[in-house]
Amino acid sequence: MYQSIILELSIIIPVYNEAAHINELLFYIYEHLKYPNQCELILVDGGSTDGTISVLENHKGIKLIKASKGRGKQMNVGVANANGKVLYFLHADSYPPKDFDELILKEVEKNNYAGCFKMKFRSKHYWLWLAGWFTQFNIKFFRGGDQSLFISKEWFKELGGFEEKHPIFEDVHFIRKIYKHKHFTVIQQWISTSARRYEDNGVAKLQYHYWNMYFKNWFGASTEELVDYYKEYIK
Repeated sequence: MYQSIILELSIIIPVYNEAAHINELLFYIYEHLKYPNQCELILVDGGSTDGTISVLENHKGIKLIKASKGRGKQMNVGVANANGKVLYFLHADSYPPKDFDELILKEVEKNNYAGCFKMKFRSKHYWLWLAGWFTQFNIKFFRGGDQSLFISKEWFKELGGFEEKHPIFEDVHFIRKIYKHKHFTVIQQWISTSARRYEDNGVAKLQYHYWNMYFKNWFGASTEELVDYYKEYIK
């Protein structure tokens, strides 16, 4: 179905009001790329009001694009401006492993055209450690956007991209499409992600609401219902 892919990677990061954190992530990425000349870095801003744009404009070598707010919309706009044959979607508070570009491209060479890393939270809380531990298994239930996602651009387009009507769970919906084709891999290296939302809301409380939303979504709750629930119960 697919022919060999030229080893070029487009790293796409949707951002919104990340002025306090985005510098750290960008410098981290620069230092952890194995083949920087084969990669491009695309930041898609969703209308930040905190100075994120000013911070990003000081970074040479990145492609800064403005889009309407909504992670699905922002990532689709990033793809429309991507030159790489492989796409890598990364959250602004997630930090991939060293030489992550090489790890991704090696999987693509082996005809693994979509996948993620296993994930750990930057927290010592036992429950978050356990939640991260389960992400090493290639099971759809344990997937989420914080683990990042790589996929060939060709296949991304065949699957129709992210559904922009979903302001939340856009990554879950898209990953489900991939799993239907039984073509997903989990790279056994750790990506770390922030636990700040758990810290702001309380681990038990936030996990309860996430699970509640997940099962509501699974059983067909409307996007509007999920958004209303999120706004009411989650900071």
